Amino acid sequence: MNISKTVIQRLPRYYRYLEELKREGVTRISSGELSERMHVTASQIRQDLNHFGGFGQQGFGYRVDYLYDEIGKILGLDRIKHIILIGAGHLGQALANYTNYRRRGFNIEAIFDKDPEKVGTEVYGIRVQAMEELVPYIETHEVDIATLTIPKEQAVIVAKELVAAGIRAIWNFAHTELDVPEDVAVENVHLSESLMHLSYKAKNIRKEGEDEA
Repeated sequence: MNISKTVIQRLPRYYRYLEELKREGVTRISSGELSERMHVTASQIRQDLNHFGGFGQQGFGYRVDYLYDEIGKILGLDRIKHIILIGAGHLGQALANYTNYRRRGFNIEAIFDKDPEKVGTEVYGIRVQAMEELVPYIETHEVDIATLTIPKEQAVIVAKELVAAGIRAIWNFAHTELDVPEDVAVENVHLSESLMHLSYKAKNIRKEGEDEA
């Protein structure tokens, strides 16, 4: 099934809004009502969902709980994801402490770091292990996703070790693009780039306001 990246990127938004609807006790919603909440056109919503079978019924809309569950399955959220974290610095610790991941089934189960002062300590109940223990751990445990919160020079080296050990999904917070085989999924998270995008938007909003004045 050849589905565009932009459609896939919208699925977590649908999932999040449907979760909010469930909490509000909403049982059924039309594409028009959903579009008002998400600021996406109703036709776009229908097109996106039709890639996966539609899920709706003309004149009746979508069953919120059913659509929520089905999108969760598409995103692979219907089973626990076993995650390891490489890098026990400030960012790594923040990720380990973010309870929303666990609520969605993303379990950080092991943390690794090369700093002798961090090795052996605990980060929110998880013992930090030495980097020498990384590959043996992967060989003896189920690992779905490896998260990198280390400097880019280290990330390039560690990514190769992860791939060689059999890891097929990497969540990369290092400020570098990883050179991995095509059968390895990488999601790059560049926090500074996100801030730059926001800066650009804020600048242009301010400029438009000045022009109107």
